Parts: sequence; structure tokens; C-alpha cells
Amino acid sequence: MYRPAVASSSPVAVAIALAVIQLIIILPAAVVARTKPIPAEPSKLDEWIENNMKEYHERKANDTGVKALDKRLAMAEDAVRLITVRPDGRGNFTTITAAIESIPAGNTARVIVWIAGGIYREKITIDASKPFVTLYGQNGKMPVITFDGTASEFGTVQSATVAVESDYFVAVNIAFVNSAAMPDVRVSGGQAVAMRISGDKAAFHHCHFIGFQDTLCDDRGRHFFKDCYIEGTVDFIFGNGKSLYLKTRINSVAEGMGVITAQAREDATDDSGFTFVYCNITGTGNTYLGRAWKERTRVVFAYTYMGNLINTEGWSDKMHHGEPRKSMYYGEYKCMGPGATPAGRVKYARILSDEEARAFLSMTYIHGNKWLLPPPLLSFSRSHPNTFH
Repeated sequence: MYRPAVASSSPVAVAIALAVIQLIIILPAAVVARTKPIPAEPSKLDEWIENNMKEYHERKANDTGVKALDKRLAMAEDAVRLITVRPDGRGNFTTITAAIESIPAGNTARVIVWIAGGIYREKITIDASKPFVTLYGQNGKMPVITFDGTASEFGTVQSATVAVESDYFVAVNIAFVNSAAMPDVRVSGGQAVAMRISGDKAAFHHCHFIGFQDTLCDDRGRHFFKDCYIEGTVDFIFGNGKSLYLKTRINSVAEGMGVITAQAREDATDDSGFTFVYCNITGTGNTYLGRAWKERTRVVFAYTYMGNLINTEGWSDKMHHGEPRKSMYYGEYKCMGPGATPAGRVKYARILSDEEARAFLSMTYIHGNKWLLPPPLLSFSRSHPNTFH
């Protein structure tokens, strides 16, 4: 083994080298200590969330260390603009499309699009030139954005009712729906996406994603889903994103075979995968937790309730013929419910140890300490239309 010669180095060089080595040893321990994993006790979960999603002004006051905000995000949050959408004409715009079109390319400020309750039949794309957009649905009257695009007409990826290609996107209290009919799985072209998220550093709070096959295209980038509802039949959470799903209900409406995930990690260098923590799986069908779409698909369920709809094998490699590939990573950790029984699982499923699970149970999994903020506390009234509190 090669060993660098230090005996002939100057005392100063030796001191610097030793200091660097000491720093390398100390830093990882400090980082681990400051990034606590998601707690095993449900009663402590809300406290963990609060500690990891502090308000912007509180985060801004502490702008150093592992939890310092992304600088681009911090600058955008310093200049917030609010625009409103009301179908009755009492807002700035009557359609969401018009509101998005009003945002300039190269946008550098957080733009909150407040949307009144109602049904909006629109097909929307927020392109990569428009980062820092928030769609904020009216409290108590969740607006529904719906369209019936299908793969046969647009192609699967382009069939999305709402497609977000920009970074730093946030959605709060919005229902994203693809209203195309349930497809015949024996016939191609029926895939119909409700939401495609292709931008980096995106967060969804209390949102609904409703469709059948391919409901949510978690395409690429780092994403956070909290208190959401996702409904579909086959592969209804798919893509190559790196995402954390927290306290989210996953509902299968399959009438035969159902599949929740089709994660698309393919290369060893792909830093992607889906992690579901404290989620609730309900519904119908003979449903698998996931099937291998690409070579190195990676999905983990932790502290999740699984109803009796889950097939005893748990996972499937039926998209590919032959022996299951050793590169798949399907993990389960301390899940519960009739569908979570380890007996009968396929041989390539992993029942994770505490150490194996730890990497998936932290906000650092999506580097959320740098960019994840709670949704804004926003009120709206005729007398104070642009009030933050």
C-alpha cells in the first residue's frame, strides 16, 4: 500500500495535514448529530417535522451550517408576490393558465398563485424558466385542476394535467386530476398522468393526485410530499425522482392487479428512489408495492400501514422476464397491517435493519435541510386580499 512520506515535510505542513485529517474525522459526526432521523414514535413525528421545516424568517436568522438555506431560495423568499385566481372575475385572473403566463421568464422572486375553490379544466405546463412558483388552494375549498389527456393522444409524459419543469415549486391544498377513463391494461395508450414533476426541490402539502394508470409522474429531482392523497391502479407513482412521501394516503382503485410504484432508477450513478414513511395504503385489487421498471429501481416503505389489498409477495419483477435482477432495492422497515407480513415476500425483498433504514429516514435523504420550508400562512379576504400572517 502506498503511504505518503511526511517525515521530511516542514512542521507547518505536518500541522496543517493533521488539522485537515482531524476535521475530516470530526465533520461527519457533527453532521449526523444535527440530522436526526424520523422518529419511531408517532407521537414525536410532529415535533420532528417542526424542527426540520422551520419558518423562513427563523431559518434566515441562522444562515450557516448544514441547515442554511439555499442562497437562491433565500433571495426569492425575500421578495414574495401574490396573485389571485377567481373564476368569478374578482381576482387578478380567471384561469390558472393566465396567471402562470403572467410570470416572467427568468423569475427570481417567490410568486404565490392563490386559487379560489372550483373546478378548472386546464392543461398547464410551468416551464423551466419560471422557478419559485407556489400554487395555493383556498382553505376549506380545495380547487380541482382537471384534464383528460392520455398517452395515445399526447404520449405518457406529456399527458399530464399539470406539468412542472421548474425548480423550487410548491403546491398547497390542490387536487390534480386526470379525468380520462380507467384504461384496459391489455391495450396500450390509456396511461393518463395527473401531475408530472420534473423540477428540483419541489414540495407538495395536502394535495390530491387522482387518476388510474400513471397518476403521478415523479419524474426527476428531489421532492417532498406531506399529508397528500394519491389514487390510481397500475404504476400510479412512477419516475426517477428522489422523493420522500410523509403521512400520505395511497389508495388503489384497481379491479384486478394493481401496482403502486414503478421507480425508474437505471444507472448506478442515479441518486434517486422513493421513500414512504408513516403512510397508509388502502383500497382494492391484488396490489403490489412496486414492480421493477428499470434496472436499479429503489423503493422503501417505513412505518407504513398496509391493508389486506397488498399481495403477499409484496413486489414484482414481471415487467422483465427471467430471474430477478440483483440490482433492485426493495426495502420494508417496521411496517404494520395485514399487508405487511414478511412471510411470503419475494426473496429479493429486504426487511431492513435499523442501520440499513437510517439512510432513508432523514431529511438529508432529499437534502431538504437546505431548501424545504413549511407552506406560507396565507389569508385572503376582500378587505385584505394580500395579507400574510
